[in-house]
Amino acid sequence: MGRVKTIARRTFLIGSVAVLGGVAFGVYRVKTPYANPLEDTLAEGEATFNPWVLIDSEKVTLITPHGDKGQGVASMQAALIAEEMDLDWGEFEIDFGQPDKAYWNRAMGDEAVPFMSSDDGRMAETMRGIAGGAIKLLGMQGTGGSTSAPDSFVKLREAGAMARETLKLAASQKSGVPVGKLTTRGGAVHLPDGSSLKYTELAGIAAGIDPVRDIALRDPKEWRLVGKPMQRLDTLAKSTGTQSYGIDVELDGMVYATVKMNPRQGGILNGFDATEARKLRGVKDVIEITGGVAVVADNTWRAFQAAEAIEYDWGPAPYPAEMEDHWAAIGASFTEDHLDSTWRDDGDAGATAEGGFEAEYRAPYVAHAPLEPLNATVLVTDAAVEVWTGHQMPRFLQQQVAAVTGHDAEQVVFHNHFMGGSFGHRLELDYVKQAAEVANQMRGTPVKMTYSREEDFAHDFPRHPGIARGRGAVADGKVTTIDLQVAMPSVVGSQMGRLGMSVPGPDSQIAAGSWNNPYSLPNYRMRAYRAPELAPVSSWRSVGASANGFFFDSFLDELIHEAGADPMEERIRLMGHDVSRKVLEAVAEMSSWSGPLGDGKGRGVAFVESFGVPTAEVVEVTATEDGIRIDKVWVAADVGTVIDPVNFENLVQGGVIFGLGHAMNCEITYADGMAEQANYPDAEGMRMAQCPEIFVRGLENGPKIRGIGEPPVPPAAPALANAIFAATGQRLREMPFSKFVTFA
Repeated sequence: MGRVKTIARRTFLIGSVAVLGGVAFGVYRVKTPYANPLEDTLAEGEATFNPWVLIDSEKVTLITPHGDKGQGVASMQAALIAEEMDLDWGEFEIDFGQPDKAYWNRAMGDEAVPFMSSDDGRMAETMRGIAGGAIKLLGMQGTGGSTSAPDSFVKLREAGAMARETLKLAASQKSGVPVGKLTTRGGAVHLPDGSSLKYTELAGIAAGIDPVRDIALRDPKEWRLVGKPMQRLDTLAKSTGTQSYGIDVELDGMVYATVKMNPRQGGILNGFDATEARKLRGVKDVIEITGGVAVVADNTWRAFQAAEAIEYDWGPAPYPAEMEDHWAAIGASFTEDHLDSTWRDDGDAGATAEGGFEAEYRAPYVAHAPLEPLNATVLVTDAAVEVWTGHQMPRFLQQQVAAVTGHDAEQVVFHNHFMGGSFGHRLELDYVKQAAEVANQMRGTPVKMTYSREEDFAHDFPRHPGIARGRGAVADGKVTTIDLQVAMPSVVGSQMGRLGMSVPGPDSQIAAGSWNNPYSLPNYRMRAYRAPELAPVSSWRSVGASANGFFFDSFLDELIHEAGADPMEERIRLMGHDVSRKVLEAVAEMSSWSGPLGDGKGRGVAFVESFGVPTAEVVEVTATEDGIRIDKVWVAADVGTVIDPVNFENLVQGGVIFGLGHAMNCEITYADGMAEQANYPDAEGMRMAQCPEIFVRGLENGPKIRGIGEPPVPPAAPALANAIFAATGQRLREMPFSKFVTFA
């Protein structure tokens, strides 16, 4: 179907070697498993069979290394282990564990290669294997890109099965009953005479047995947990206000800090006057740190107040100071010297689009703005560093903190916590490094550093902005040509640059969500242009697809209108991928799609494939005297296997609300080099009273399991824009839409 530009594949291969220090990695190194890190701290009477299971005489502990940002992956990981281990739900403890190469993310390689997710050809699979090998050898442990479910699905069930079979062997040794006559359920091994041995009773014996590796996973028909509705393990604590987050950490002798950094990100601190701040109650110290100032006090609020009392002399921004200059720089990037890659080039789109329909679209900077402000607690001693916070990249955190304090990375002990949201913000490490810098100057004293909400907005690394220019053609009531160009700064270059890493080759996120939609158009070209670095940017929920989905699907909808075709029927006709076609057919059936509604009502449909998940959404709106009211949303998505239908529905609904709210109201703009939005009232999402009914269907036709944390976001904006057009005749080509229409 699609043709990836040859240079993209070649550059990826070269880049894989470059990332690994120029040494081509061998099959042996890639296939050799990492040692079990739990063995390093194993106490007498404790047993471990792999990096994910630990048992002693009192409890079973399941290691769930993927960070939980509210998406429920701690429960998901535990369910996969418990399914094969025959543990009753919740009859165990969970722990995020210490960072280790053994927890490398096996699914990250799939998104790192320039192939469509539907391409399972030899070249595509070979490249995925190469990418996975590179990620393994780097020991890249991380949570993001909707990879937690595909990374965990097989290996954690295998971990549970390995533990189960080893415990049966221990029970056989203790009871004298052959393993073949033993069964397991409810966290115990059951003997033929009706008696049972709890797993905790067998820990001591199992500790002396080599783990059983000859295992077989159960048939899905036998699953007790996977695919069934589950109550998440954190539901009770979050419902009663007892869930502990990083911001809740309290340690003996702890002091409290905050920081003020140059609001022109990356600009220098010329000087400051803290005379008045030092006089304020509770202030213990004012410390200059890299690029800014930290205030240490006896509580967080007093630190905030003192930080505001300091007079600062900030240097200029290292990027254009005014927002119009950002847009001008992006708009000037549609040139050959800025061409990052031609991601798709089917037919002859360049020629057939000549003289056809044209349109331009824009997507702004957008803040992450998680509910839990960024925070980290750090204790530095000569012997070690301890860090308490929630983060998505544990091993990167160790390395970056060690570089600040002068320790080895192995000396950094990281206590990962549940996170009060992230949306990509907790991939960044600036706030942890700042806390470490303060704590390093106060060795022996625990320091909790917390951003104010205003500092969180000022020093967010927002979603990268972009401009798309589309040309297209229609004939005989059909869409025949799409020629789409997208220009954006490189999010990968910006984000990895802050880690001191250079990633060669094209940035796939400039094109993600536009080139990879599996439509079979006769003429289909997608070119990505790398705009110059502007304000620093980072991964935002669904990354490039959040903007590209809006660009591509909005333009497709306009072409369908030009052709005089039905928006749903033409998308289904064009769809060249069976699994994706069924997603569109499902959402059409769910919404009883039957053409225009009339009477000020309108429906819009959008389809975007992101992170391997084909997702279609229908939005229904009504044009009222008070503005546009969003009435209903229908969503169908195919993830191959739905692990927990309750959490699946919640994640989809949350993603839709997130996508709609940001499309309606949110942007970050710059004036004098500083973000103009400072708190939630300046970047208001969707209000509860505006929230529509959301109907969800999870399909399981795809051959691979996929994650659902991000894919519901990209179709929301174009589906809403298309619905508003259907209701009012007004096209929206720039987000946020509230600049052009009023919402009821």
